[in-house]
Amino acid sequence: MSRGAKIGVGIFLAVIAIGAIVTLGGAGKDKEVEVRLEPVARQSLVSAVTASGNIEAKSQVDLQSEVTARILRIHVEEGDLVSKGQLLVELDEVQFKGAVDRAEAFLTSQQASVLQATVNRDQAGRALARASELKRTTPTLISDEAIEQAQQGFDVAEANLKASEAQLAQSQASLTEARDNLARTKLYAPIAGRVVRLAVEEGEVAVPGTFSRDVGMLMRIADLSVIQALVKVDETDVVRLALGDSVSVSIDAFPDSQFAGRVTRIANSAAMLSAAGQSTDRAVDFEVEVTIDNPPADVRPDLSMTARIITDVRDDALAIPIIALTARAHEATTDNATGAPLTGGAPSVKPKDQLGVFVVEEGVAMFRPVKVGITGDEHFELLEGLREGETIVAGSYQAIRDMTDSTRVKAIETAAEAKGGSQ
Repeated sequence: MSRGAKIGVGIFLAVIAIGAIVTLGGAGKDKEVEVRLEPVARQSLVSAVTASGNIEAKSQVDLQSEVTARILRIHVEEGDLVSKGQLLVELDEVQFKGAVDRAEAFLTSQQASVLQATVNRDQAGRALARASELKRTTPTLISDEAIEQAQQGFDVAEANLKASEAQLAQSQASLTEARDNLARTKLYAPIAGRVVRLAVEEGEVAVPGTFSRDVGMLMRIADLSVIQALVKVDETDVVRLALGDSVSVSIDAFPDSQFAGRVTRIANSAAMLSAAGQSTDRAVDFEVEVTIDNPPADVRPDLSMTARIITDVRDDALAIPIIALTARAHEATTDNATGAPLTGGAPSVKPKDQLGVFVVEEGVAMFRPVKVGITGDEHFELLEGLREGETIVAGSYQAIRDMTDSTRVKAIETAAEAKGGSQ
């Protein structure tokens, strides 16, 4: 083949290759991405914080013994309802009755000692008075030493009387203590409620819980007239809560029921220390108390539950799907400092990530920044950036993540639409 023929063939092949590249490039550019489209519309939005926790009674008391004694009788069982002042437990009182008898005997003895000391003091006083009178009227008949002895005898008798009176007071206190300990052998209900835990049996020894509350606990009584739920709310959500917020409570033990409540307390600080007193790296949670308005009759403390706390409500608000919101580097059209439009002579502004959605016009998607408000279950409140009725890309997540400006899109044909078309 001549050199000219070779050149001609080469040019022909190059033209064919360029044409193929252009054709393939155009086909790739014009390829439509299947997406889910949705118009910007109005709807009601509810913003809520969800947290889990446990059911607790508003008031509960752990019954403990203040003396060490064997348990003779327990008059209730776990689950029983009790009234305030009802006798619950009787302890062995033999040793305490003996202590009362000894204290009473000692008190009687001290009363006799006080009486004797009083008589001695009075007698010494009269002797001192006679000696003093004799010294005044006939100084030669009594010496100064006798007067001093009479005075000393009176002072000693006065001191003995005071000591006896102090011992009498001590014996009275001992008797009171002994009687109090005897009375502590009968334990009564401090509040009305239900026995939710019975930790001992008859025959065991009740001991005061000096070092551990659980060690000395005999039973736990809970007032179930007011039921609360204690939940842990993350630090990013607790700032959205306020006292009185409405709450929907789901109790695991009652899966088919929802219970209304309200926020009655929000902790001002979070427990951030471990048992050893060291700072931990766990998430910061705040305790929130929810009071349930109409709890079920057979609810029990420590049941697991979930609270949905309503923080904001919007009626008839423009909304966009949560999945539609994405972030893109978008070139600013205004000066961030002044808000004035940028002019042609202004220095170039580096694009920054902005939240927005892809708006579809004539089958082409373009990114547009938006401003959103509260978050509902599936939608954001739309504050700025779109008009009602405009069409936006609402899925899929993969399509939105990979999408760029000028992407050609088409709506995904639903199963219902496909069935209607085939008919």
